[in-house]
Amino acid sequence: MHSYADLAHVSPIIFLFLLKEFYVRGRVNPTAKFRYLQQVLRQALHNAPRPGPATFVARCLFLLPVFDILCYEFSHLIICSLRRVLEIKTSTEDLLKAKSLAAQIFLCSAEGQGHVENVLAKIVEVFDVKLEDLKTAKHVDDLDAAEALVKQYICNLVESESYKTAGKLLKHFSLRDFGEWYMSKLLEGQRHKAAEKLAVSMGNPTLSVLAQHYIDHQMSKEAYEIIKSYHLKGRFPEVYEEGKKRSLKCFAEKGLWDLAEERIKNDKQLLEYLANLAVDARYFEKVEELRDRYSLEGFDNVEELEASPRDARFLYLDEEELEGIKWVDDARDLHDAIGHIEGCEVVGLDSESKPIYKKGMKQKVCILQISAEKMVYILDLIKLFEDVPDVLDNCLSRLFHSRILKLGYDFENDMMQLAISYEGLKCFQHCERLLDFRNSSHKRGGLSGLAKKILGAEIDKTRRVSNWEQRPLTQKQLEYAALDAAVLLKIYAHLPDQAEFKVRDWTSGIGHHLDKPPEPMNGSASGWIIAPSGWES
Repeated sequence: MHSYADLAHVSPIIFLFLLKEFYVRGRVNPTAKFRYLQQVLRQALHNAPRPGPATFVARCLFLLPVFDILCYEFSHLIICSLRRVLEIKTSTEDLLKAKSLAAQIFLCSAEGQGHVENVLAKIVEVFDVKLEDLKTAKHVDDLDAAEALVKQYICNLVESESYKTAGKLLKHFSLRDFGEWYMSKLLEGQRHKAAEKLAVSMGNPTLSVLAQHYIDHQMSKEAYEIIKSYHLKGRFPEVYEEGKKRSLKCFAEKGLWDLAEERIKNDKQLLEYLANLAVDARYFEKVEELRDRYSLEGFDNVEELEASPRDARFLYLDEEELEGIKWVDDARDLHDAIGHIEGCEVVGLDSESKPIYKKGMKQKVCILQISAEKMVYILDLIKLFEDVPDVLDNCLSRLFHSRILKLGYDFENDMMQLAISYEGLKCFQHCERLLDFRNSSHKRGGLSGLAKKILGAEIDKTRRVSNWEQRPLTQKQLEYAALDAAVLLKIYAHLPDQAEFKVRDWTSGIGHHLDKPPEPMNGSASGWIIAPSGWES
């Protein structure tokens, strides 16, 4: 502390040695130590360092590589301290001498004998080193040699994936044209990620060049991602609009209508496009919802459109010869439903969950569909769990732990979600005699793809991710939910007629239990599922 009180006769090497002793002997955590030493150095650099604070720090930086593992931390520490001092106290002569030293530091480091790249970028910035300074330090006749050295160093940084530092140096030395040229070379080599990272480090003008390159090469998806991510909509309005439409179409195909609407943010043109997508998908209640909410014009003939011929590619509930759909939300109806189900040999099971649009949201199963012969029961799990949890647990235990063959598609995952959504209920802990069609050899396209393979028509998944928490559900939602359960029985009935679907494909993966094997029930030796009689195991 005595030496730091007057730096007039303290050399840089002694200054650094004392700093090292300070640092090594300090017993506080590294962050607190760094902040304290920063204050000490700021004050010390006001105490007459010779010939001035900037030159004194530059000499320290020249010597710092000798300190090996402390070089990196001390470099940041001294540079941060100098920044504050330069705002208050310095001279032109001091800055010129410091700049010359900093240029020499850059040349040594560029040749692999000095500071790491991010420290070097800070040195170049704080001392404002230019190509002219490098020319003088290297004793060359023109700027071309100095520029070539910097370019080669930047190329090395890009190859070592130090994109941020490369971008800083390109901007500092005003080599943006070279950066764009080098980025184009990366693109020619199909190194798109490297090119994008380099463009990001250089800023929006270079990002615009990258977006234009993607547009010129018909890489519309990549161009849209650049334009969207880095706010270049004003520069490429048409490409942005087309990309937004592709994104909306993708959401619609996945049934994410609410998320698509949220992403539009009241853009009238895109709302009309989304409504037209809903017309194409025959999701007419969504068309009406968008029309009424945003006063869209040109969608007054929804009833006529709904009456138009249906798409033959899809299955429809009225073709399944059901006697009805029963909504179950109280104890009496639940007892009646389970009583009827217990008289069946085979049932179809499915569930629908609250859609998750944001990270951190919890998925909650809202309804359970049970298809039994010609009736589909839809259980309001939210209300039943709230009103009569014991009755719900008892009734569903009678179903899941019974010898009734239960059909599902990825219902093993549904059971896990049910157990998480309704903790405390024992009925969802295991399920006997579950035939999960997802364990078959045919997995492409989910249940809809399987239906197309077996029955020749798909299931329209337009309403898959609708709001299943709302009460009451719309008639279309009820029909969609019922069809998902009813089609399982139809697929099961048609399996023997499909020679390519060997029995072992369906039974090899049959089984469901969660964290541990369930206790034996109903006289069975274990909780494992037993294959239907007559089927090859």
